[in-house]
Amino acid sequence: MSDNPYSTAVLAWYETNARDLPWRRPDASPWSILVSEIMLQQTPVVRVLPAWEAWMERWPTPAHLAKEPSGEAVRMWNRLGYPRRALRLHACAVAITEEHDGEVPDDHATLLALPGIGAYTAAAVASFAYGQRHAILDTNVRRVLARTETGVEYPPKTQTKAEVALAESLLPPLPSVAARWGVAVMELGALVCTARSPRCADCPIAGQCAWRSAGRPAYDGPPRRGQTYAGTDRQVRGKLLAVLRDSTEPVAKAALDAVWDDHVQRERSLDALIDDGLVDPLGDGRFALPG
Repeated sequence: MSDNPYSTAVLAWYETNARDLPWRRPDASPWSILVSEIMLQQTPVVRVLPAWEAWMERWPTPAHLAKEPSGEAVRMWNRLGYPRRALRLHACAVAITEEHDGEVPDDHATLLALPGIGAYTAAAVASFAYGQRHAILDTNVRRVLARTETGVEYPPKTQTKAEVALAESLLPPLPSVAARWGVAVMELGALVCTARSPRCADCPIAGQCAWRSAGRPAYDGPPRRGQTYAGTDRQVRGKLLAVLRDSTEPVAKAALDAVWDDHVQRERSLDALIDDGLVDPLGDGRFALPG
């Protein structure tokens, strides 16, 4: 592991500081890991945990989910946000059940070919479920590498080839250790090398960090705008979906109209939900989750 100057310290730190999360346990199934990775995209662990537990209790295998309408996945998604992820998970479950005998593929290229699975998720599942050697670049990892290696506070907004090459160059040669490194550096970014208040005093590789050595220079790239929610179409879509999730029967248009006063924004948001396949307009003028 001499090609990675950080791995020994980061792996030792992880051994004593890692959170005990159910999808990291030795008995976690590849399906449970896939579900966790999709849920964790843009959503913090504290919100994912109860949702993941409820999901796995109801649908412990892809086949269990594939038997149900996609609208049930949207209903179960509840308020995790970005509900198209629920549709992607349902589509994944159907493909795994129909094309892979109900088993999550262990081949990276095959994982990448599943509906809605991108480069990060394919690498994460191949690594965490099957102990393979792949570079894993989520927001936390990108931030750790930007600070330690590049000396800047934040990585570029869009992932670059240079970041991928750096991550690959730091992979320990042994696949099982590389998989452990992937989750360890991710955890370091989540708990210590955080976006707003990095705890450099607690970092196992602070002495090797280029950003800290340079005096933690302030970010001078393009403005980093925080995501707003209140008053946005996203909030309206969430309110509309909540009405449909809470009802076991199709819903009249009047019930949807009641959730938001701005007619133009409300109709635009409803149209977007329909376009995304999250809402079915029925022939009788009522609306429902997809069947």
